[in-house]
Amino acid sequence: MADLRDLYQEVILDHDRAPRNFRTLAHPTRRAEGINPLCGDRVTVEIEVEDAVVRDIAFQGSGCAISKASASMMTASLKGKSLAEVEAAFERFHRMLTASAPPADVESLGKLAAFAGVREFPSRIKCATLPWHALRSALMGTGASVSTE
Repeated sequence: MADLRDLYQEVILDHDRAPRNFRTLAHPTRRAEGINPLCGDRVTVEIEVEDAVVRDIAFQGSGCAISKASASMMTASLKGKSLAEVEAAFERFHRMLTASAPPADVESLGKLAAFAGVREFPSRIKCATLPWHALRSALMGTGASVSTE
């Protein structure tokens, strides 16, 4: 178990040091910002959706290693997915971190399962879910800022 925890920690640190899709999109079709005023994490998620598929996705922002790694891994895992698949991934990720008991299908999240350990630190759950809430807001077309107070 300790080896697995170390591996997951290394995956998170790698995505913090070298975030994937940390950029702006030339022509996003949807965009939303997420802010955690308690710790100062900020993330803007931009998506290019075509024919109900995420053709491209990117993020910008600043925050802790967990927030940045979550945004990086989220964007890497959702590019090319249908909107239905994106919604299902949001639900699984959110349930993994917030349900009273971890769901049995955690492995279905692939590398995103690295965040399962965040459950042990309730104050950090908002860091991990901030980019996901911004994503959901963007997909709902509100374009509004979301806050994880």
